[in-house]
Amino acid sequence: MDVSRRPLKKVCIVGGGTAGWIAAALMAEHLKGRLFEIELVESDDIGTIGVGESTVPPFLQLLARLGINEREFVQETQASFKLGVEFTDWRRKGDRYFHPFGATGAPLDLSDFYQVWLKARANGYQGTLHDLSPAAVMAHAERFTLPQEHRGSPIAGASYAVHVDAKLVARFLRRFSEARGVTRTEGMVQDVIQRPDGFVESLRLKDGRTIQADFFVDCSGFRALLIGKTLQVGYQDWSHWLLGDRAIAVQTENVASPRPYTQVFAEDFGWRWRIPLQHRAGNGYVFCSRHLSDDEATSVLMSRVEGAPVVSPMVVPFRTGVRDRLWDKNVMAVGLAGGFIEPLESTAIHLIYRGLEFFFRYMPDTDCDPALADEYNRRMIADFEEIRDFVILHYCTTQRDDTAFWRECRDMRPPETLVHKIEMFRANGALAEGVDDLFKAPSWQAVMEGMGIRPRSYHPIVDRIPFAAVPGEIDRMKGVLATAVAALPSHGDFLKTHCPAPQMERTPVPA
Repeated sequence: MDVSRRPLKKVCIVGGGTAGWIAAALMAEHLKGRLFEIELVESDDIGTIGVGESTVPPFLQLLARLGINEREFVQETQASFKLGVEFTDWRRKGDRYFHPFGATGAPLDLSDFYQVWLKARANGYQGTLHDLSPAAVMAHAERFTLPQEHRGSPIAGASYAVHVDAKLVARFLRRFSEARGVTRTEGMVQDVIQRPDGFVESLRLKDGRTIQADFFVDCSGFRALLIGKTLQVGYQDWSHWLLGDRAIAVQTENVASPRPYTQVFAEDFGWRWRIPLQHRAGNGYVFCSRHLSDDEATSVLMSRVEGAPVVSPMVVPFRTGVRDRLWDKNVMAVGLAGGFIEPLESTAIHLIYRGLEFFFRYMPDTDCDPALADEYNRRMIADFEEIRDFVILHYCTTQRDDTAFWRECRDMRPPETLVHKIEMFRANGALAEGVDDLFKAPSWQAVMEGMGIRPRSYHPIVDRIPFAAVPGEIDRMKGVLATAVAALPSHGDFLKTHCPAPQMERTPVPA
């Protein structure tokens, strides 16, 4: 054993916002301040973008890992609950489908419920798949409860995430991190000093101060100050598959009780989101600038929003893709500095969390052994590619041909990994699964079904089940679930009684 090892003594996080403060919070909690010093450098002059204000269920695992009380977090971030995503006009204009979180139905014998349902449909059964999804049934009824408190009930199969205010999340995690020993330094990075071997040695701030560290976490957003500008790590551009390259974002007053799901609406040249929080709603339009100007996109968005705007619309340019290496030398890129996939399935915060999870798994000494970095990069890029394929699935299977944008989406050749997934699914509903994928079988099944991709047959093993009683059993399960959901409080009432957020004063922006 090498006793001359030189462990990290200090880590510097460059940039705050959601990415920086998640990194700081996880390091502070995971390492309990015993292994190295953590300093975060950010400037108040650089704000949090806050385009993505929606999460996926693993986010709640992050809170649990940090020991954060979920109710307290929901209250302080003005959050609401999210049972899935509703898609409107994606397959064709007038079509609507739902991507629910959690299980659909229950396995019968050795077969996944989806396969049993496929055989039932092949034999004339008319019920929809989401009649058996607790998250979908709850969402459509706008009712909510915590599934984990209903063990033994069909509701227990649901999963959920939260809609959050990104700026309030950063503020919450800053308090959390500083209470655990993280040092925050206010300042703007002006120069990055490198050692002869290319490693980053220190940062020089605009006011002349110098900050040294053994390892740097680049959370500088799209500027990618360390990983891109300094180390010149390349970028895999995926914009030929995901055509959107700009977003207009605006916050509006709530006009009704917040729905327990995200809404996404396909527009002529992209798509629009509506994310309800307790104190306001987040709205945005992701679009392709080759087909639409900023002013035109803003006009479309503002004609669709519900409620008066409380801020002026903000333009956010972006380029979908991922760095060739997210960890290079002694720099690890987290958040937008490392890559970006449009917020259609709300995966940005998940990828931040995963980046830190793998850092702890492969944590280096000061030499930053390339073997550790190589494995980190392999696993993280695989995560990006899995999510990329899932998002592209929503586009490449469209049947819309009413605009040049949608014709281009329909006619694209998807990544070969996605082509393989679609071909397998078309055969008999089989899925090519990776290692620890974010999106499990029910998610792929929901979007495939919603976009009109139906298997040619069901899996042969379903034939071992005596089938005569199956349609009746499915109807019975459907009825039990509907009855259980009908007894739940509305989402708005649940928020008011379980985790009401404090009132926030906002002055609507003049028209």
